[in-house]
Amino acid sequence: MAKKFAQIISLIFHPVLIPTLGFLLFFNSDFYFSFITWEAKRFVLMVVLFSTGILPLLAMAIFAINPKFELSFETGSQRALPLLISSVSYSLGYFLLNKVNAYPVFKIFIIASVLVIVVLLVLSLKWKISSHMAAMGGLTGALLALSFRTGTNPVWAIVLVVVLSGLLATARLRLEKNKLWHLEAGYAVGFVTLYLIIYFV
Repeated sequence: MAKKFAQIISLIFHPVLIPTLGFLLFFNSDFYFSFITWEAKRFVLMVVLFSTGILPLLAMAIFAINPKFELSFETGSQRALPLLISSVSYSLGYFLLNKVNAYPVFKIFIIASVLVIVVLLVLSLKWKISSHMAAMGGLTGALLALSFRTGTNPVWAIVLVVVLSGLLATARLRLEKNKLWHLEAGYAVGFVTLYLIIYFV
C-alpha cells in the first residue's frame, strides 16, 4: 500500500469521523429507526457530527495555538488530552440527543463510545492502543449487536465495515503508527464494549 494512500485512508476513517459515518450506515441498513424522516436523520447527524467531530477538533485547534503544545500524540500523556476532550464532547452529544427524546439506541451508542474512550484513556497511559481501530471495532460491534437484537440482516454493511477495518489496520501499519497488537487491542476494546452494551442494555 502506497504511503500516500495509507495517509488518505487513515484520515477518512479518523476516529472523529467514524461515529458520523456509522450513523449514516445505520440509517441505510434497514434497521427500524432507518425509516424516520430525513429531517430527523439530518438533526441526529448534525448533533453527532458536532459533538464527536467538530467540537473535539475545534478544542484541539485552540490548544494548538500554543506553540509549546505537542500535536504528535506519540506518548500516553499526549494522547490523554484529546481522549479526555472527546469524552466530554461525546457526553454533550448524549445530553443533546436525550433532550430531544431520540431513539434510546442512539444514546446507548454514544454513551458506550464514551466508555470506550475512558478505557482507551486508561490504557494509553502505558500503551499506544489504536484509537482508529477502537472506533472501527466499536462500529462493527454495534452493527452486529443491532443485527442480532432486531433480527435485521444488513450483510452488506457488516461486510463493508469488516473490509474497511482491515484496510485501515493495514494503513496504520504501513504508516508505522502502531504495532499489530496495538491495532488488535484497540479493535477488541471497541468491539466488545459496543457489542455488549448495545445488545444487553
